[in-house]
Amino acid sequence: MSDPARPAESPATSELDQLPDRDAEETAEWQASLDAVMKNAGPDRAVYLLRRVHEYATRSGIALPRLLSSDYINTIPASSQPVFPGDIAMESRITALNRWNAAAMVTRGSHLGLGGHIATYASAAWLYEIGFNHFFKGKDVDGSGDQLYLQGHASPGIYARVFLEGRLHEDQLNGFRREADGHGLPSYPHPRRLPWLWEFPTVSMGLGPLAAVYQARFNRYLHDRGIKDTSRSRVWAFLGDGEMDEPESTAALALAAREGLDNLTFVVNCNLQSLDGPVRSNSKIVQELEARFRGAGWHVVKSLWGEAWDPVLQQDTSGALVRRLGEVPDAQLQTYAARDAAYIRKHFFTGDALSGIAAGLGDSQLTDLFENSRGGHEPLKVYAAYRAAVEHRGGPTVVLAQTVKGHTLGPDFESRNANHQMKKLTMAQFRQMRDGLELPIPDSALSGDQVPFWHPGEDSPEVQYLRDRRTALGGPAPVRKVAAKPLDQSPSRPFETLEKGFGKQEVATTTALVRLVKDLMRDKETGQRWVPIIPDEARTFGMESLFPTAGIYSPNGQDYDPVDADQLLYYREAKNGQLIDEGITEAGSMAEFTAAATSYATHGEPMIPFYIFYAMFGFQRTGDQFWALADQLGRGFVVGATAGRTTMTGEGLQHADGHSHLLASTNPAAVSYDPAFAYVIAVIVREGLRRMYGEQPEDVFYYLTVYNEPKQQPPMPPGPSIEEGIRRGIYRFRQAEYNDAGPRIQLLSSGTAIHWALEAQDLLKSQWGVHADVWSVTSWTELRRDALSADRARLRGEERVPYVTRALSGARGPVLAVSDWMRQVPDQISQWVEQDYSSLGTDGFGLSDTREAVRRFFRVDAESIVVAALDQLARAGEVAPEAVLQARDRYGWQG
Repeated sequence: MSDPARPAESPATSELDQLPDRDAEETAEWQASLDAVMKNAGPDRAVYLLRRVHEYATRSGIALPRLLSSDYINTIPASSQPVFPGDIAMESRITALNRWNAAAMVTRGSHLGLGGHIATYASAAWLYEIGFNHFFKGKDVDGSGDQLYLQGHASPGIYARVFLEGRLHEDQLNGFRREADGHGLPSYPHPRRLPWLWEFPTVSMGLGPLAAVYQARFNRYLHDRGIKDTSRSRVWAFLGDGEMDEPESTAALALAAREGLDNLTFVVNCNLQSLDGPVRSNSKIVQELEARFRGAGWHVVKSLWGEAWDPVLQQDTSGALVRRLGEVPDAQLQTYAARDAAYIRKHFFTGDALSGIAAGLGDSQLTDLFENSRGGHEPLKVYAAYRAAVEHRGGPTVVLAQTVKGHTLGPDFESRNANHQMKKLTMAQFRQMRDGLELPIPDSALSGDQVPFWHPGEDSPEVQYLRDRRTALGGPAPVRKVAAKPLDQSPSRPFETLEKGFGKQEVATTTALVRLVKDLMRDKETGQRWVPIIPDEARTFGMESLFPTAGIYSPNGQDYDPVDADQLLYYREAKNGQLIDEGITEAGSMAEFTAAATSYATHGEPMIPFYIFYAMFGFQRTGDQFWALADQLGRGFVVGATAGRTTMTGEGLQHADGHSHLLASTNPAAVSYDPAFAYVIAVIVREGLRRMYGEQPEDVFYYLTVYNEPKQQPPMPPGPSIEEGIRRGIYRFRQAEYNDAGPRIQLLSSGTAIHWALEAQDLLKSQWGVHADVWSVTSWTELRRDALSADRARLRGEERVPYVTRALSGARGPVLAVSDWMRQVPDQISQWVEQDYSSLGTDGFGLSDTREAVRRFFRVDAESIVVAALDQLARAGEVAPEAVLQARDRYGWQG
């Protein structure tokens, strides 16, 4: 009988219980063998045997689930390390010089209060030097080379190396973080500030790894479409272990593995420290990252321990040392690096087996194990890891390299929680650093107030070796080159179609823009250059017609029969597909856009990316990436579809965009337009192609907002001033018929709001005797920028009138601006409008209802415009105050 006080034990179950066991007796024998091993040799032996069997089965071609983590030791044992192809002594001297000059650069800047970061490069120096000397390909061979996403905080070390190469001179190093005169060096990798050197901005944590994945993916896209052979290009992303906490850092890991991007390598500098303290104080970040990357399908190579550990680990016949390494939390491991031998003996080498190993080691050997002998600090270990990464096929690789933050900077820096905020060394610390690095710098050079930069001379063996290595690898790196030729002019017919209008047919501006792009993609010369990018909303934007014609890019093609294969607009994936449908990821789409938008420099192949998205989820969700795009000098078209706070009905608060133009206005590289009609779109896109891909291309990108509300699309009015006004930001669309001396007002509107303004124009004339001119504002932001430029010119003694002031000059009556945006958008130009200025807008949160109800709620509909216009005229004494009250009653306008 069972004990009623204890619940009945149910047998353990797993998914294997659902599979047939063809030989239960054999299964029992295997289990009995495992029991015997555990009983006679212990669980550690059992684990070892199981892992050996698992490894053997995988090598034999048996498909098994991967183990997510391995022991806390190097992936590549010392016996399997490849022969090092370089001169270690020479490379050590070069690395020492770079360490010195990097520290000197930051220390000099710190005397001016400029700051800088020393400890990051100090920990990662060999991770970079091995790459530059043996792996990173330059652009001289094929114009592409490798793409290097270098850790932003390590930039002083990169500058130091470029200084040795002769591409920077001492005055420039002395100008680190001193950019105001136009000759200094930016603090981090900023292509816009130093466009001949940096390719990729990386210091906004998390964006570098995300961009690197999509850069590798875009390289394959160019190759698969036959535009550029990128088969020899590799993307390297250098990251910090603390940076991996950013969600963007790991957001695209599965994509990289799923698409087999073996042209991608992540190098994570695991110095175990974040900005304030340990990355993982009570656990192990390396093991966590290994499991995360393995689980996502990446090949993982760990380089944790240096050569001094190799003979010590060979003495570990019981596995006790490996177990101990695996159980010590990171914060404690960091402490060992800063403590003496007695502390290490007492707290790490515990138990008989470990004490026996420690007994055979001297004090200096013990401290060296934890203070210096890390896998990321030794060229042989790093080279072996990189070789394994580039030789791996079928998927991406991550190298997890363990280092000490602040390595070689002395005991005051190494493994200190505060070393991210430590910006300088004293002269005494520099002397100590010189001695440790064995640099030939005399004491006399270290007696002044400023620590000197040190260069061995243009003809020195170090400089010659460095240059020879770069020549062998295809030229300097990092380097940014722009060798792309201007694109041929796009055919005029697609633009003329929009300029003619659509007659009585009502068409949304989103539809008009998509139709234009589809027609431009058919051009034999430039059509293949278009890169349509959509975050899984193609059908929403009416772009499903591109599925069967352009095809959806997939590196694997289409290995299935689509469910809609019998339909005209079926879902067609293709290896050479042109359309990129990213799935539900605005961040991924933006990273892909950036790779395409900078292809003119990265690969010498100008592409025309066209990224269309829900307007609410562009600048709001991925604003940081738009700034990185601007920094990277990207070119292309970004399109906020379903724009406006009142035109996307039924979606509610988070889908109603009334502020993206305000956010876009803060980005100096964003050229923003809010077109009202199809012909306006034609003018803007044609001008954008000229500015970004013509004879003198500009480093800007265009932002267009388009609407999903079908409206009549009139033909383009005649006259040269119309096109100029569209480009500059404002033109008069419909002038009132001034047949009497009644009151007058100017109505300014953008986007879909022009239809409310036109209706208000009729109401004002027919019901209130007010004459209103209706102006189409295509860009509030461009008008403001022109006005700001005019202000600056005036301060220089030049007289220039802002375009908006000139356009409205002579227009009688006050100005009332209205849009489907919050009032700050049209209010950008108010100070340069000479007339009395007022505005209406959609301030507040969005809400769900019919368009009419929502527009009345925000007081931007035609009747509300009339009430506001009459109120403005009443305050000016142009109409009786009673007219305002009468209008409110007539239109049911309360509150």
